[in-house]
Order: sequence, then structure tokens, then C-alpha cells
Amino acid sequence: MPSQRDVRNRIASVQNIRTITRAMEMVAAARLRRAEQRIEALRPYAEAIRRMTREAASAAGEVRNLPILAVHASDQRAGLLLVAGDRGLAGAFNSQIVRAGVAAGRVHEAEGRTPLYFASGRRPASSLAFRGLDPVAAFTGFSDRPSYADARRIAQRLVAAYVDGEVDRVEVFYNGYVSPISQVVRRETLLPLQQASVMGGEDDAGDGASSSAEEPRRRGLVEYEPDPGEILGRLLPDYVEVSIYRALLESTASEHGARMTAMRNATENAGVLIEDLTLQMNRARQAAITQEILEVVAGAEGVS
Repeated sequence: MPSQRDVRNRIASVQNIRTITRAMEMVAAARLRRAEQRIEALRPYAEAIRRMTREAASAAGEVRNLPILAVHASDQRAGLLLVAGDRGLAGAFNSQIVRAGVAAGRVHEAEGRTPLYFASGRRPASSLAFRGLDPVAAFTGFSDRPSYADARRIAQRLVAAYVDGEVDRVEVFYNGYVSPISQVVRRETLLPLQQASVMGGEDDAGDGASSSAEEPRRRGLVEYEPDPGEILGRLLPDYVEVSIYRALLESTASEHGARMTAMRNATENAGVLIEDLTLQMNRARQAAITQEILEVVAGAEGVS
């Protein structure tokens, strides 16, 4: 049975850990609010880019002189971008993205394609390397507060890989932010545009049935100057960049929410452990006092 000193030292250690986890929870909560504000600010622009890209693509029809629009004759290589964090202590936030990406890679392999992994964040990059799936490119150091320049850098690398024939399609995996305690793994197709999520006809939250009902009338009034193909050529890079930027922001908010929840659970568990250790220390103290009383009684009986 451990001594009172050992139990007391362990209680002090758990109390220090509880102080750290409570501080990390508060920091994550403050950062989460800022991340939510950034998502809210980006949402109208992202919705407009998606809608304009879809309408321009519909008006342009077949545009063959844009390399980014060309559908490759072969479909043998799939580029998979895994967006997660640079740090841990966030529950299953990082691991579920890696599992989803690796599972999708196995499906591509079963269908005759070769998966090529790209990673945003140190955790997915290191996890892929540990599994023997070294990423083609890794982008790290900005998961806490990504900027549009970071999204542009990732987008340029993915677009170059698609245009140069390094990959025949591009998919992105990230944690979609729902609430501080709920994050959903999302899988979206970025390229080719004909198979992209933007062409599915579903806008993001904020576009209701009324907007979809008015879309044919609105599209009929659109006049393009210059022609729709040139406009589409200008919109496509922005569409890819904004899509990746939104994935980065959603992932950041999800990371802060997951870390806040994980640290709150850790703080509560530390409190329960402190209560158990305090009870154990009190029992040890009572046992020691009882033992001393028995020794005193035994000594008194011996003297008498």
C-alpha cells in the first residue's frame, strides 16, 4: 500500500495537470470564437464563388483551351489532401482524418488508381510517414491560424499537379465544424471541375429553396463580358483557393473545439482522480493512526 507521502505527491502532480488542462481549455475556447468569426466572414464569399463558378461553367459549355478544365484521358492517379493540425491533445481530431484518407486510398487502389497523398499539418504528415505513405508535399506551421496565402500555396501545388498530369483527380479531407463537441469528416472533390462538389448543384448553408427556385430566371438575365470561358478561367483558381481556405478554417475551428472538449474532459477526470486519491490518503492516515493506537495499547498492557 503506498505511503501517505506518495499519495500526497501524486495528488499534487494531478492538481498541476488539472491546472494546465483548464488553462488549455480556456485558450482553446478563446481561439474557437475567433475561428468561428472567420468562418462566418468567409461564408458569403465562398457561396458566391461556388455559385458564379457553377453558372459560368454551365454557360461556357465545353471549354477545351483551359488545362485546369481538361478531364484526363486516364484516371490512374488520385491526389488526396488531408487537412488536420500541427499539434495533438485534441482527441480523435487528427486520427480520424488520417483514417478517412487512408481508407479512401485503399478504395482507389482497389479501383486501379494510385493514391498520392498531400498533407496540411504536421500530424497527418507524420502519421502518413509512419504508415509508409510518405506525402508528396506537406504544408505545416499554420494550422492554428491559417491565412489565405497558405491556401493559395496549397492550391497552386495541387493545380500544378493536376495540370502537369501528376494526378488525375484531387480530393480534400477535413473536419467540418458543426459545434464545439461535434466535428464531421468531409470529403470533397476539387478537380476535375466536372466531378467537383461545386457542380453538384448544392449550395452551402444560407441558400434555401427560394434561391434555387429563382436561379433559372437569374441565370437567364446574365450577360457575360468577356465570354463565359474566359470568366471561368479567371474564376477557377479562385474557386480552388477559396475551397481550400474554407477547409483550413473549418479544420482550425474543429481543432479548437475538439481540444477544448478534450481538455474539459481531462480536467473533470483529474478532479475525479484527486477525489479518489484523497480518499485513499485518508484511509492510509486512518490505518496509520489505528496502528499507532494498537501499539500504544499493546505497550500499556505489556507494562501492566
